[in-house]
Amino acid sequence: MRLTILLVASSCLLAGTSACVFSALMFPAEPLTPGRVIPIAVLHLWPVIPAIALAWRWSRARFVGALLLWCAVTWVVLVVIGQWRQIDMGPWLALRAMASEIGLSLALLSLVFLGKATRAIAPWLLVPAALLSWSSLTGVRTMVSIGEGQSPLLTSFVTRLDPVLGWLPWYVVFALFILLPWVLVWWPARVLGRALGRAYSRKWFSDLLAMYIAVWAFSLTDRALTVAIQGNAGMAAVAMYLPLLWIPVVMWSAARWRPISERPPTLLVLRVFQQDAQAQSLFDQVVERWRLSGNAVMIAGTDLVDRTLDPHDIFQFLDKKLAQRFIVSPADVARRIDAFDMIADIDGRYRVNECYCHDTTWQDALEALVRYSDVVLMDLRGFQAHNAGCRYELATLARASRTLRVVVLVDGRTDRAVAQEAVVSGRHERFTWIEVSHFNASKRHEVLAHLFA
Repeated sequence: MRLTILLVASSCLLAGTSACVFSALMFPAEPLTPGRVIPIAVLHLWPVIPAIALAWRWSRARFVGALLLWCAVTWVVLVVIGQWRQIDMGPWLALRAMASEIGLSLALLSLVFLGKATRAIAPWLLVPAALLSWSSLTGVRTMVSIGEGQSPLLTSFVTRLDPVLGWLPWYVVFALFILLPWVLVWWPARVLGRALGRAYSRKWFSDLLAMYIAVWAFSLTDRALTVAIQGNAGMAAVAMYLPLLWIPVVMWSAARWRPISERPPTLLVLRVFQQDAQAQSLFDQVVERWRLSGNAVMIAGTDLVDRTLDPHDIFQFLDKKLAQRFIVSPADVARRIDAFDMIADIDGRYRVNECYCHDTTWQDALEALVRYSDVVLMDLRGFQAHNAGCRYELATLARASRTLRVVVLVDGRTDRAVAQEAVVSGRHERFTWIEVSHFNASKRHEVLAHLFA
């Protein structure tokens, strides 16, 4: 709840400040009055819904429902403000204003959030994408200036190329002015992306704040382009990004008042692989809540890649160096665990540390993670006798010499007899078995209560 309050408060500051900057750039001759700024701020407060959806890991249906509810409430508020300030803004005009001002950006961002892969990747690639967008805008403005003869040097250069370009259709020439600038900024965009990864490593921001900043930057980019094109503000439109400074100010200020734990607890997450939807539900319902109080470690798998993706994964993949993340031999296990990041982020949440393993090294990694962890959450829903890996994990947990608490989730498909047989020769009293056919608020609280017991 504290994190949600911080996101809402910073969103209000962002919306209010961006409304002031937008009004000053679009209508420089008119004064900044509450009657002008407040409707714009209310209209452009919509990124608060994706922000809350990120913090609470809302489902797609809940996200869409909340967004539609927000649009309805905002429409009513705009109509009321119009009547109160005696502005000519009837219901139909308010709806048209919403559609023209935020319709496209809201629809595009909603599509991003409805896709699991796009929601995971888009925030980390937003800064390079914004740089490419601005380069295309510069290319279009350059084409306009050449057509109007505003730049004699460029006009002379293009005239020399006319025998080559003259036979091209107009839409091909237009596309060239949009896409060719990408060649110039591609290398700076990759450098910027890697700098983003280094900033993440230095804990300047978290994965949640990366998505939160991406949402607001996406919204502000739409308005910056509007100011640059319709308001003829040129590069002054970059000032639309200044409200983003509120995010570090609010988060850093709040971090000073947050209690610091000397040694936060560490949770080891184990699960039956190749049951992606089930693993993702577990991550959203339980692990995300745990991260507000302690660390989480696990053996990496494709089932949770869209939940745990970070900039290192993306840019190492683009550089074809992702193989460096894998534990190749048992000697690599200690090195990987020593590299774990166990300090809380600026927003108070802890990170998920993963071990990328081959078939020949995952058992060594498991042994090390069991020694490293305080409590284990094992999802055995759908477990059957042929899941030999899970049987080995159960036996390893049962014979661990250190004090350990293990919470096991089972359902009607779980072969309980085989699972309990795997732990009977060890310390079986450390296992707590919880029936979870499906997650709801009550079941989530029960699981978390056992984890934090």
